[in-house]
Amino acid sequence: MDTQLVRGESSTSSHFSYEVFLSFRGEDTRKTFTGHLYSKLDNVGVKTFIDDEELRKGDVISRELEKAIEESRISIIVFSRNYASSSWCLNELVKILECKEKLKQMVLPIFYDVDPSEVRKQTGLFGEALAKHKERSIGLQMVEKWRDALTEAANFCGWDLQNVADGHESKFIEKIIQQVLQEVNQTPLDVAWHPVGVDSRVKDIELLLQKECEDEVRMIGIHGVGGIGKTTLAKAIYNREFRRFNSSCFLSDVRSEAEEFGLVKLQEKLLQQVLKTKDVKVDSVAQGVNLIKARLGSKKVLILLDDVDHKKQLESLTRERSWFGSGSLIIITTRDKDLLRGLREKERYEVKLLNDNEAMLLFSWHAFDSHFPPKDYVNFAQDIIKYSGGLPLALVTFGSHLQGSSVEEWGYEFEKLKAIPHIDIQKILKISFDGLDGDTQTVFLDIACAFHGFYEHEVTEILNACGFHAKSAIATLVQKHLLQRDDLYLVMHDLVRDMGREIVRLESTRYPEKRSRLFIPQEVCDVLQGNKGSKKVEVLKVDRRAFKGVNLSTKAFKKMENLRVLIMDELHISGDFGMLSKELKWLSWKKCPLNCIPSNFPAENLVVLDMQESDIQEFRLNLQDHLEIYLKCNEIPKRCNNQIRSWRIWSCQATRKTSLLQRVLKNEEIQVGSVAQDINLIKARLGSKKVLIVLDDMDHKKQLDSLTRERS
Repeated sequence: MDTQLVRGESSTSSHFSYEVFLSFRGEDTRKTFTGHLYSKLDNVGVKTFIDDEELRKGDVISRELEKAIEESRISIIVFSRNYASSSWCLNELVKILECKEKLKQMVLPIFYDVDPSEVRKQTGLFGEALAKHKERSIGLQMVEKWRDALTEAANFCGWDLQNVADGHESKFIEKIIQQVLQEVNQTPLDVAWHPVGVDSRVKDIELLLQKECEDEVRMIGIHGVGGIGKTTLAKAIYNREFRRFNSSCFLSDVRSEAEEFGLVKLQEKLLQQVLKTKDVKVDSVAQGVNLIKARLGSKKVLILLDDVDHKKQLESLTRERSWFGSGSLIIITTRDKDLLRGLREKERYEVKLLNDNEAMLLFSWHAFDSHFPPKDYVNFAQDIIKYSGGLPLALVTFGSHLQGSSVEEWGYEFEKLKAIPHIDIQKILKISFDGLDGDTQTVFLDIACAFHGFYEHEVTEILNACGFHAKSAIATLVQKHLLQRDDLYLVMHDLVRDMGREIVRLESTRYPEKRSRLFIPQEVCDVLQGNKGSKKVEVLKVDRRAFKGVNLSTKAFKKMENLRVLIMDELHISGDFGMLSKELKWLSWKKCPLNCIPSNFPAENLVVLDMQESDIQEFRLNLQDHLEIYLKCNEIPKRCNNQIRSWRIWSCQATRKTSLLQRVLKNEEIQVGSVAQDINLIKARLGSKKVLIVLDDMDHKKQLDSLTRERS
């Protein structure tokens, strides 16, 4: 189940002091029917307000009774023969109806030894009572108000003693108790303590709902990263809406419930909650689908499906809008945006992270029980809020974890949390990772450890070179909110990134060299300088700052036989380059200090060699047909221009551009005055050679794009 924005009860949920308020004429039924009904309600645990005779003085109801009506979830009105003769009862009735309208409370009328039509039309004793009130100078306006109230209340669905249980009071009371219990068991959901950021987001969702026709079956899909508060918002919407529906159902944690008990049990649970009976059994998913369609097709229902993670769950529970009655509302929360494709654009809502002010307020309530940190803690609080990145799960967890700690304790605890994520945060965020296939998990870990903040096209090329379906994997990660596109870059929320890095750390907590990916500068330094590598290492990212002035030996890489990605920009290494992994697919060695790439350089499986800003004069190795080389140079190195499929060349003077094109096309007569003028000539002369030339001159970008796109 998704973590809440904040814990406890939200301001969006209704609060009642009483479950039932009894309105009755004391002289008629206090010691008989109403007294028995009250006792039975009390016996079954329904908190019921029944007034004391001392409160009934004068014609105007007391503030205490008004408050009791406002704070009661259900008002039961016992219409008896002399009910209308009491101005007190009639004023109470008016107040009850006002609360029904404003506070969405429920009103249940009981007709005790009185015909409902007498109440509705104010005939018989009810008509006589109102006539007497009129004579008492109560005022015509007030009497008309009472008439309207009696008519409205008598039109509600209720109980008539003469038509229920053949007039047997005890059986009549049992029927009432059954319905009351059904209603009071439909309680608001627990949402949050401090509702920071909840109400504004609820209003956003309500605006989406208002755009839909209320007579149609409406759906709203709430999606976002784990821990962002999807369940909290869904519960808040549920609490605001559930009294408008005939029945409602909250299916929590659909993902784990389906995994543990199966879809049939979820279908049973849905039917039992909506139909308010345990007497529903489902034997198969197909039968469950038919039962949902048959039993709920005419009901106006509210259904909340929390934490859906598979299409089959939606198909077995809420596949078609036609399965539900007019005006129904289906709310779905998920981490996977792709599951909401069947919804209209305005039916999908992506939960946003908290802004800085909301984050500070939420964190402070949990850490200090205050709206702002004490002076000595302000800087630490700001650092933690920045690290949390507006994720409610992290703010609540960190605040609760650090509550009551000294400033000194805050310092070292925060350092630990940055190195080793809190287990509660790790557990929630890792759910999305666990739902990925093997290749996509690998892509996620590669990006989290080595390629966070890289250009998307560059990451795609790297991962494709390693044999993964990069575009598909990246799309999946974006859909599941584990990855975001920021303009041309791929980025992760810091805590999502750290979740991935923690998965790698747990591969071997004590020995970094036994992990699949090495990227933390100090650990990389220790492994390389101690020649501690192993076959486990697949990705190695070297921070040049950790090796400034250090000249490493190639022996440091000898044991990393399965290394496929190596990023060692500006690194100075010497020795036998045959010791580098033969499995290397992508090597980034920008500002490489070598002048010559030796013949034993491991290029058998190399797909991309990125040596931008290097001064390579000569390649002695036998380059592969599939190899791409990225350089930033003024000359194509000797002994390689006939072997390389793709060149990328930057920062050349105009005269050098001519020279480079002459070298590539092997034609001394070519002069480049304007790339635009010669583009067709260049394409015509390329023949079977595939050449990619990237120039700084942005005026020619479109022409160059067309050149690189056409491979023939």
